[in-house]
Parts: sequence; structure tokens; C-alpha cells
Amino acid sequence: MTAPTSLRHIPQANLFRKGDVFVLFGELFGRGYVNGLIDEARNAGMTIVGITVGRRDENNALRALDADELAEAETKLGGRIINVPMMAGFDLDAPEGEQNPTEMLAGLTLKSWQDDKLDWDKVERCRQTGVQRFTASAAIVMAEIDKLVPDGANVFFAHTMAGGIPKVKAFLAIANRIYKGRGERFMSSRALLESDLGKLILMNFDEVTANTLQHLIHASSAIRERVARTGGQVRYSAYGYHGTEILIGGEYRWQTYTNYTQGYAKMRLESVAEAAWAQGISATVFNCPEIRTNSSDIFVGVELSLFPLLQALKREGGGAWVDEQWAICQALLEDGVSLDSLLAKIEAYNQDPTSTTFRNFGAWPMDNTPELAEVMIGTSDEITKLHKDRKALITDHLSALVLEGAGPLMFHGAAEKIGPVLWLNHDIIARELNALHS
Repeated sequence: MTAPTSLRHIPQANLFRKGDVFVLFGELFGRGYVNGLIDEARNAGMTIVGITVGRRDENNALRALDADELAEAETKLGGRIINVPMMAGFDLDAPEGEQNPTEMLAGLTLKSWQDDKLDWDKVERCRQTGVQRFTASAAIVMAEIDKLVPDGANVFFAHTMAGGIPKVKAFLAIANRIYKGRGERFMSSRALLESDLGKLILMNFDEVTANTLQHLIHASSAIRERVARTGGQVRYSAYGYHGTEILIGGEYRWQTYTNYTQGYAKMRLESVAEAAWAQGISATVFNCPEIRTNSSDIFVGVELSLFPLLQALKREGGGAWVDEQWAICQALLEDGVSLDSLLAKIEAYNQDPTSTTFRNFGAWPMDNTPELAEVMIGTSDEITKLHKDRKALITDHLSALVLEGAGPLMFHGAAEKIGPVLWLNHDIIARELNALHS
């Protein structure tokens, strides 16, 4: 892929209706991108079905939800949950009597981690054990979902699985240096990727973030074939990230957060959708803009690309509602600090020669550098200090707006069958939001 395939029009297709089924393939924990999709499905009158990743007992064994956990999860989802554990990844899997990868890494320390080695034959046996567990559970789950899908109904499978970092004590300290460190605390992301720890993380990212989409498509084949045979249609969506076009110098330009270690798995996710599309299966990865979430907060600087959304809202036909969003954001800043001055700092950051070096689509995801950390993390810290309250940031508000705009774009975009990989940039997010609030 040499350039982004960007969604430039607001999709209008209305495939889904009452009696159709929306399947959330990934557990709903907090507010995130998938909430927008669920809202659209609920508005269309669809039956909502979910799954659970399960929970770990005191011995780390995977179990189903208990009655209270299931009731809470179903209330949060607003639908039925198939209570079969669907934890992705293999960091806690192993053949009987062998160590799992997390146990293999138990002795890793801040001093030793770059030199510590793993037995890759043992790791591969763990990976295969995890895949067998996951695919066996997926078959059971899909058999249950099959019973809930009427002949001729349309089905929307929303894949939301991502992540896969093993729970290793030393990793948090390592991650803080790679994603938050500058000066003496800076650590190279390349050092992580070249270590056995990093190689294991990349393998697990692939299993959780990308390969689960392939498992979903395979496990749901009987549903897909029956639905098609009886007059219905099936769609699959997944959440990607591969940089975003934002306003820089008055033009929409592709930029990205560096270093996005999951980028390799996100590209693999794209390839899964492309392979499915080539077989006539409507699977679309939507590469969404950067937002702030509980999981993204470790990536200091990822939020900087959110601020130009305010300018995009004005550019794409903004009116009174957009003026209100600017006023809300202005009110979050310290007295005497103007929103225009903050946006000028963001523009200077995006025009900085160090930042522009990383706008190389073909080389994505690039490694971090001390120079980039200084500029990006420094700017992030500076911008955060301009707020009245560190717990009430402009990027929180803008993240909620992105979520609101992305939901209908994905829901109707998947229905329209546009392509296997689509970028949702600030232009189309802004146009959707302005249309929703006109």
C-alpha cells in the first residue's frame, strides 16, 4: 500500500433494520470507538449480541463470567452475551506441564531484558495452544449466534480485539521510557523490537489484533453462507490505525504518532481484510483518527493531532454548533490562554523539521528518536499545562466528537461495501459531525 485510501463522502446506505443482528466480537469495557457502532445498531432496531473474553481465576485459569458479571456485562452492552471465554493471545497459554510465555519472562529485569532470550520452540507450542483454544471457543460461540440469526437477516460483525502485551513487571518501566521518556530517560523503540521480549510482543499483537479477524471470518462461514442463501447480507468491520490526515498549513496532510508498536499488527489486520475482500467477503478495516483512551494514554503525544479537528470543523461547513465546540474548549484553558495561541503551538509542532521527517507513509511505523521525543513529549507537556485541570482536557472533548462521527461513517460505510481498508480523516469526521448537528 503506497498511499491511504480515504473515505471522501458520507455513506448513505441503510442496509440494516429491525430483526437484523449486530455481533460485537470483543468485550465492551469502557467508552471507545465501538460505542458509536452500537448506538447505530440500536437506532436501526438490530438485535445486539456480544461475547466475553472471560476472566482469570486465582490460578490464572480462564473461566466464563459468573452470574453477577454476566448481568453487568449484558446491561452495559444492552444485549445478550454468549458466555464462552474468548480471550485472544497466547501469553498465558501453554501445553500441559509447560511454562507459558508470561512465566518464561518472569525473571526479566530492567538491566537484563535486552539480553534475555526465549526458547522459540516452546513459545511456538504456546502460540499453537492459544490458537487452538481460541478457535475451539469461536466455533462454540458462532454455533450459539447462528441460533439467534433468522433466515434472510442481515448480520454486522464488529471486530474490536486489540492489544496483547504480556503482564511482565519490568515492561511498564520499559514502556514509560520508550513512550514517555526524553533526555536521559529516552529509550529506543528499536531496542525493544530487536529484543526477544519485543519479538514476543509483536507475535502476540498479531494474534490478538489481526489473526482474530481471520478466525472470526472462518468461524462465521456457516452463518454467512446461510444468510446469503436466504436473502441476507453479512458485513465485517475492524478498527485500524495507520496515521490520519489532519490540517497542517491549511491542507489535509497524512501524519502519524511515532512509535506505534502495534502498527505491524494493524497492517496485518488490513491484509486479512484485503484477502477476505478478494474472496467476495465484505470485511472493512476503518483506520480511525487518534483519540485519547485509557489504553492510549501511555503514548504521550498521540493526542496532539486531535487539536486541528477544531479547524477542520470550521473548514467543513461549521456553524453555530462548531462555535459552541470552540467555546467549550476555550473554557478548559487557563485564564489568559487563547485557543488560537494553543493551535498556533500545534501548527508549529507539525511544521517542525523533526516532525515532518516522520510523515513517511511508506516507512510506517517508524522508530522513535531522541529528537522526536524532545519535540513531541515536550509539546504535549506544554499543552497540558495550559489547561485549568489536567483531568479535564480539550482532547477528552475532541475524542468524544471523533467517536460520535466515526460510528455512523463505519456503520453506513460497511453497508455500502466501499473497500477493504478505508481511512477516516479529519475532513470526513468533521463533515459527518456538522451534518449530524446542522
